[in-house]
Amino acid sequence: MPVYLESNRPRRPGQPTWPGAKPRAGDQASIAIGLVNNMPDAALEATEHHFLSLLDAASGGIPVHLSLYALPGIPRTGAGGRHIEDFYSSTEVLWDRQLDALIVTGREPLTPNLNDEPYWDSFTRVLDWARENTHSTVWSCLAAHAAVLHMDGIGRIKSSVKHSGIFECTRLLDHPLMAGTPATARVPHSRWNGLPEEELTARGYSVLTRAADTGVDTFVKQEKSLFVFFQGHPEYESNTLMLEYRRDAGRYLRGEASAYPSLPRAYFDPATVEALLAIEGRAVSNPSKKLLGEVLTLLRAREVENTWHSTAASIYRNWLEYICAQKDAAVYSRSRETDSGSGLT
Repeated sequence: MPVYLESNRPRRPGQPTWPGAKPRAGDQASIAIGLVNNMPDAALEATEHHFLSLLDAASGGIPVHLSLYALPGIPRTGAGGRHIEDFYSSTEVLWDRQLDALIVTGREPLTPNLNDEPYWDSFTRVLDWARENTHSTVWSCLAAHAAVLHMDGIGRIKSSVKHSGIFECTRLLDHPLMAGTPATARVPHSRWNGLPEEELTARGYSVLTRAADTGVDTFVKQEKSLFVFFQGHPEYESNTLMLEYRRDAGRYLRGEASAYPSLPRAYFDPATVEALLAIEGRAVSNPSKKLLGEVLTLLRAREVENTWHSTAASIYRNWLEYICAQKDAAVYSRSRETDSGSGLT
């Protein structure tokens, strides 16, 4: 059963397509999910596709209707601004809508303190709404950091190096979200910051998976809504880390960054690693924009195997089944209340 993208506006020529929303038949198994996409302009459509594809792989026979939302306060320009205007609704309309779940993405921060970000107030309003009005919400990467800061005052900690690559993450708890996943799974990460595990557990969060040298991977907090937090990116496609590495190398070679990016861990084949390290050595000793052409040429010919997709699809399948179960329970509870009020038992 495909995922349907809720949009009344057709794609412009050249844009990726996805099945449009079909009329809902009132099937209780149908799930309405909002994607609050906070990624920068250049990554908007790629991020849409990441989550559409992953939900499609996970959905099985569950119809999923996905709608797109944007936070007020995030600066947009050019094509990104037009894309938001054409295909997204403001999160300000959420208060009057009925959604079963949200997925909230992160983005590169503009300020040292997350609560100084220009979209902070609108972000926290979405979070407070989601706590009371969704069965579950996924918080991805920076959104996870911002959420726990708002909810419990837990600040993130910056590492001396960027955690980029594919990391072996060990399952710590037999939570329903992890059903059918291996004891150790490979997960993409791309972040400078992490969260202290001891503070999370002290504040009622359950850590589900952890990498030995990079800390917490996936964690949850159960209140009225089940909040699911990913510090990693199970939704990433095979070439996403490659594109990020290419972007960061370009920033250095154009003089926009002070450090050349580290190679994503356990990602490229040995021959590619050797060739990229050789370019890096030349770039650090004598930076030149011309070297970016060599990086682009080398990476254009490389393909990376996606070794994490099956685990990611299993986790999201479990998530969708949890939402269905919560919807069924809510309908049953309302039915019991109606019968009780009418004197039927």
